[in-house]
Amino acid sequence: MKNRNALLFILLAGLIVSCSSSKKDNEGLFSFDSASFKAIYHNEESATVSILNPQNKKIDSIIYYINDEKFEKRTNTEKVTLPLAGKKLGYQNLKALVYFEGENVETTARIEVASSIEPKLLSYTIINTFPHDTLAFTEGFEFYRDTLIESTGQKGASHFRKYDYKTGKVFKQVNLENQYFGEGITVINNKIFQLTWQSNVGFIYDANTLKKIKTFTYDKPIEGWGMTNDGTHIYQSDGTEKIWKMNPETRKMEDYVNVYTNTNKIKSVNELEWIEGKIYGNIWQKDAIAVINPVTGAVEGVLNLAGLRSQIKHVNAEVLNGIAYNPKSKTIFVTGKNWEKTFEIKVN
Repeated sequence: MKNRNALLFILLAGLIVSCSSSKKDNEGLFSFDSASFKAIYHNEESATVSILNPQNKKIDSIIYYINDEKFEKRTNTEKVTLPLAGKKLGYQNLKALVYFEGENVETTARIEVASSIEPKLLSYTIINTFPHDTLAFTEGFEFYRDTLIESTGQKGASHFRKYDYKTGKVFKQVNLENQYFGEGITVINNKIFQLTWQSNVGFIYDANTLKKIKTFTYDKPIEGWGMTNDGTHIYQSDGTEKIWKMNPETRKMEDYVNVYTNTNKIKSVNELEWIEGKIYGNIWQKDAIAVINPVTGAVEGVLNLAGLRSQIKHVNAEVLNGIAYNPKSKTIFVTGKNWEKTFEIKVN
């Protein structure tokens, strides 16, 4: 019996080695003709894809997929046209399943899709200048009724407060526990949502009393950066080119967009504000705001605020980060981390 088991083991081991070797031997037989790919495509274009077969294997069929969705089947290596209209901006994962001589093998590649819109350069007018707390490492900035709410970062110094932006008088402040680095805030359904940076948790407060209602865990393993909302959903940035769309009732991430211009993705999207159907987003380490289509992620305009940054003289002042829209005056309030000023501006 022992000899029989030993023989069976040897046979099975040989079979496993044989199968593994066969699969390995098939690797590299076929590949996408990536040399024919453009460096970047626009979302109104079509891509041409084809499979290279350097060993001239007899192909039975090739099934093509984009982002795991089947889009074409061929019986040869002729070029295939892939329309990109309607695809999410960003990287598109291509896959081809090649059937040949009683076997099959998979090969993959990817292409990058940018917006077809060239962003407009926007100008602005300064309406007013107000004092800003130079100790405030600004992360979130939003109006609730006539009151400005600001959240700040840094462990041991993170808080959010309601205050009179004209005088700087604080009405009420909530301090975070020392282990948290506070991030963006937004007010929806009379609740304040607040993010933390790398702790993977957020907080929900009553917007009137500022009493904490709930602590929630992020639905995805992401960092917390900026927040805004459209009255129904929350939009959340994570320090990449992504903006997530979150259900405020379930805290589930239901969708996302990748933020792109017509030439490249915009990394490090930070503080967000919803303004008349668009998302205005600070870009970390840039003195500029991108005007983003919330449905597609396309950057439709850029607001260069380097002129404001040049007016900030405080020794510890850091990057621009803070956008609050006042719907009554239809003006935008902007500030930065440890700035001594808040500017009320109107986009022309």
